[in-house]
Amino acid sequence: MNAVSARELDLNLLRVLVAVADTGSVTKAAAGLYLTQSAVSAALARLSVSLDTPMLARHGRGVILTSRAARLVTEVRPLLEAMLQAALAPARFDPRTSERIVRLGLADFADEWLLPPLLRRLGRDAPKMRLVCTPVQFRTVVDALATRRVDLAATVIDTLPRGILRTPLVRGHFVCLFDPRHVRLGARPSKRAYLAQEHVIVSFNGDLRGTVEDRFGVERRVRCSVASFSAIGAIVDGGELVATLPEAFAAQLQRQRPHLRTAPFPFAHPAGGMDLLWPAALDEDEAFAFVRAAMLDIARQTPAVRPKLDAAVRELTEPMVPS
Repeated sequence: MNAVSARELDLNLLRVLVAVADTGSVTKAAAGLYLTQSAVSAALARLSVSLDTPMLARHGRGVILTSRAARLVTEVRPLLEAMLQAALAPARFDPRTSERIVRLGLADFADEWLLPPLLRRLGRDAPKMRLVCTPVQFRTVVDALATRRVDLAATVIDTLPRGILRTPLVRGHFVCLFDPRHVRLGARPSKRAYLAQEHVIVSFNGDLRGTVEDRFGVERRVRCSVASFSAIGAIVDGGELVATLPEAFAAQLQRQRPHLRTAPFPFAHPAGGMDLLWPAALDEDEAFAFVRAAMLDIARQTPAVRPKLDAAVRELTEPMVPS
């Protein structure tokens, strides 16, 4: 987009484009926006000129969105919805009557231990609030928060840019998860015994390397690599593979499969875990603060992480600083 087009871009035109995408028709979009069909067509033409790319393409006797227009709709819809929510939001947040929609980004496994109690909590205290949940991980969460595709996120991540705030949600060390009926690892395995096992790993890169290879410079005998933690329990159960994962995740799997066992990860490493993240622009929004407090309280009550989250809950109302 050149500088002249950028100055001439009318953001109201994006609202027209989203209306056409939602209704699938210029005529229906015009009716919904209380405009004439020619006014909607003219708005799309102006948007095409501003962005230097067509918004509509001929399809049979009608028209469809171009691929560029479809991508644009996907990107701007949550922003327009957020602007509408901001304009219509009441002066004070009342959880008993609020109809706010919270877009929640959840890392793999967070949806299993965090989402059910959160929904029960909201059903009791904020029955009209709704959640839209999206999967995120460390490679995607910053962009999702920056573009407001999600308002809050729970995931594992190291560094964050300015403008994204965090507080600890889960803290702990890595442990080895295995089925003692098929794996003899011992209560405190040595590095040699650990590396002698065959492993299943979670790799977001789609390869046979995980955190252990990258951080500790060792090579495990990896038989299987999966993209998420959701299948780890079933894979380990009844088999000869060992999984290395955060202790809070392992505790959740053991509640589902109590015959599985854990052993300490034999390499020294600092405690890590999952953080609760949100844009600094939403830090004073009472609705999002309410949901953050609920999520932290739920995490604090999780047996594997309760002792390490008391301080985070106490400090919830204190100012957070960017990473």
